[in-house]
Amino acid sequence: MRETAAERWSRRVVLTLLTIFTVTPLYVMLSSAVKPLRDVQGAFTWLPTRPSAQAFVDMWSTVPLGRYLLNSLLVASVAALVSVAIAVFAAFAVSRYRFRGRQVFSVTVLSTQMFPGILFLLPLFLIYVNLGNATGIALYASRTGLIITYLTFSLPFSIWMLVGYFDSIPRGLDEAAQVDGAGPMRTLFQVILPTAIPGVVAVTVYAFMTAWGEVLFASVMTDESSRTLAVGLQGYATQYNVYWNQVMAASLVVSIPVVAGFLMLQRYFVAGLTAGAVK
Repeated sequence: MRETAAERWSRRVVLTLLTIFTVTPLYVMLSSAVKPLRDVQGAFTWLPTRPSAQAFVDMWSTVPLGRYLLNSLLVASVAALVSVAIAVFAAFAVSRYRFRGRQVFSVTVLSTQMFPGILFLLPLFLIYVNLGNATGIALYASRTGLIITYLTFSLPFSIWMLVGYFDSIPRGLDEAAQVDGAGPMRTLFQVILPTAIPGVVAVTVYAFMTAWGEVLFASVMTDESSRTLAVGLQGYATQYNVYWNQVMAASLVVSIPVVAGFLMLQRYFVAGLTAGAVK
């Protein structure tokens, strides 16, 4: 079917409006980042009258932004990798095997997504504090404790997503691998995972983004040494002033790892589910 002129112009108008809606906040962030603080606090202007990159220099000393960035990268990356590593084995078992309690396990995993995260805040806090007092294992106010915390709500969703993804992979691939003498682990790593790379990448990105932007648990479960970016950016708001230009500059800088990651993994999102799996 050929596209009519009305449809073509409608598409252009919609895409233009969406582009403006997306680009405008980014431009405001950039223009505010290159303005002196006095200009940012004054009447808003679209063009900076006195552009300066000083905010990009001062943001590192106003708060320990480097430490916050390192904490966020470490916590989010480890939480995502551990979550996906466990979810792959759990999803493979649920998808390919029939065992007692399988349905109960699937329902339990899915039901955890029905509860708001704040319900788990106090129990986890008490567990960490009491465990530290009894055994000396410092989970409260540590990056290890924060990683375990993020696993409690990223792992169930990761398992649920990968089960659905593995279910859509033809079982004929498993049977062909078994004919060639492959066991369960070889089938998983050499047949299922290469086919399911788009799904695994999507789940990894979800787990990473969940940990990267989380505020509630990070504000309670961390101290100055283990604080992440989502909480650390609040340090630009002091009792006497709010350094808006440094907030905007820091927001732009800390967005770089996420944007770079999406650009590198973009091709996996559009890859075919079983492309090239069956000849």
